[in-house]
Amino acid sequence: MNAEDIQGFFADRDQLDMADYLELEYYLECIGDIRTSLAHFCSEQSTAQWRRVGFEEDFRESYGAKVVRWQVLEELAELSYPVDHAAAGKIHACRVTIAHPHGNFGPKIPNLITAVCGEGTYFTSGIPLVKLLDISFPDNYLARFEGPKFGIEGIRDMLGAYGRPIFFGVVKPNIGLQPEHFSEIAYQSWLGGLDIAKDDEMLADVKWSTTRRRTELLGKARIKAEELTGDKKIYLANITDEVDRMIELHDVAVANGANALLLNTMPVGLSAVRMLRKHTKVPLIGHFPFIAAFSRLEKYGVHTKVITKLQRLAGLDAIIMPGFGNRMMTPEQEVRENIEQCLNEMGSLKRSLPVPGGSDSALTLESVYRKVGSVDFGFVPGRGIFGHPMGPKAGASSIRQAWDAIEKGQTLDSYAETHPELMVMLDK
Repeated sequence: MNAEDIQGFFADRDQLDMADYLELEYYLECIGDIRTSLAHFCSEQSTAQWRRVGFEEDFRESYGAKVVRWQVLEELAELSYPVDHAAAGKIHACRVTIAHPHGNFGPKIPNLITAVCGEGTYFTSGIPLVKLLDISFPDNYLARFEGPKFGIEGIRDMLGAYGRPIFFGVVKPNIGLQPEHFSEIAYQSWLGGLDIAKDDEMLADVKWSTTRRRTELLGKARIKAEELTGDKKIYLANITDEVDRMIELHDVAVANGANALLLNTMPVGLSAVRMLRKHTKVPLIGHFPFIAAFSRLEKYGVHTKVITKLQRLAGLDAIIMPGFGNRMMTPEQEVRENIEQCLNEMGSLKRSLPVPGGSDSALTLESVYRKVGSVDFGFVPGRGIFGHPMGPKAGASSIRQAWDAIEKGQTLDSYAETHPELMVMLDK
């Protein structure tokens, strides 16, 4: 590109009508002339060739992605990760803001991702390493999405649960339980005070535990638990499958009494989530398989908060995400940012319930609560309930007792003196 061609991919943000653009924040490692690399980066993710040979026309003004801000962070001796490339020259780490016209793809999540995370973005000459850090959407773009159908408030209304976290439990063992055993374990946890008993994300429609049989038994167990406790309960059934089966599985599960549905968001695809959002009569809750494969590296891939935003855009009422603690290998600040993306204002879209998870129990509840900073979160132990030495009913009770202690300003040790279920967890 010559100097004039390069300049066509740079713009003053104040001179653009930002209602027509998404703003994209990238970390880039550029080789050679930075402005040339950035111009190629914008070109490849939007117009590519911006005029026909022999015609006086220029598509960049209306259709070209444009650099509106860039900062050189440092000069590097080598790329952060070894990548084969043909570029030559000095290497610079940069933070770049791109304005991308959303008219290029419209309110279609697959096309949006193709533009901002596609071939043009990750295969630009001179930029071997790319991480998409954030996306900002103008309100007129957000208005073309339905977003969550229920959101936090809808889930609270279903359960009659206000002023506290929502207590989930992942039925364990997650693989191998016959539906009869699975339903009894879930039933006991509901009696102990659990709000939502859920299928594990690994549990599918399989011969030894079909969706039809499992939801039939769990639906009946849920109603029985509601009658006995006087509290509303949710059975969260996993309907992750091939896309052409998901409507069928939805209908079977809901007819049998599953009153929320779990989807492994990235394996089935965000567009599949949006399709189900238009069809469903119950909340949709997303899980995070495959997301770490995109996001784990600090300087390559896609930041998890981008995927959280897209999940909310697609219509998930709750989003299960890697939580606090070393096991989940996610920096605490990143967990907080994902929680914020569920709760922040996002046009007129309802808030999604954030559910940070990973090796939780009654012993970690207060820490999670303090880090979240509000009661608007889901708490999702597995073995912390279903591995309790006194059984799943006691495991669920220990979670509720831990919350009672927090509300009363008591330590777990002092509260456990009169609550054996909690005491066993402390001893364990």
